[in-house]
Amino acid sequence: MIQGLEFDPGFAPYILAFRGTVEYLYMDINRFKNLSQRKMKFRQYYKKFLELFNNNLGFYIGCLMWAAYLKTQSKQEILNNNCFNQEYDEEANVSDTDFMIRFLELFPKDMKYFLGEDYKIDKQELKILEMYKEFLIINKGFVKTKYNTDIQLPEGMRTEGAETFKEKIDEVIKNEDLSKLLEYKELICPM
Repeated sequence: MIQGLEFDPGFAPYILAFRGTVEYLYMDINRFKNLSQRKMKFRQYYKKFLELFNNNLGFYIGCLMWAAYLKTQSKQEILNNNCFNQEYDEEANVSDTDFMIRFLELFPKDMKYFLGEDYKIDKQELKILEMYKEFLIINKGFVKTKYNTDIQLPEGMRTEGAETFKEKIDEVIKNEDLSKLLEYKELICPM
């Protein structure tokens, strides 16, 4: 049996294609010339936008928690890191996170325009997105991450109790809903 720590604790089957789905839904909304039809379409889709966003933000929180947990373990090889020894392209590496940040910044305007409703950005969620982007950059997309000791955590990230993060992640994975990781955002991101 190979000794080591998994790169992915089991998130892969539950990751949703945020960018592609959001772009597709907006394309569907914008195919209508009539504003009232576009408003109706947006009303149909806005909960889907939030569901996708929360799932992917949960994934980012989970990745940060997993990295903090890995750092609590003795030096071991990272298993199944499909990024290892790949070409590093910073723009491609952070493009999905940048897309989520832009989405979060623009979504309140769309809520107001299409539904006449206010939507307040959760500053902590924005901070987590920025923290995750920093995490990707400082680790250079994990292309040289062979051991858990190679992992770097973003500045300002909380790590108290990180040795218990695996249990929390395992419980969420059992329920197959990464958005449940939002419940743990205070564990890694100060308010």
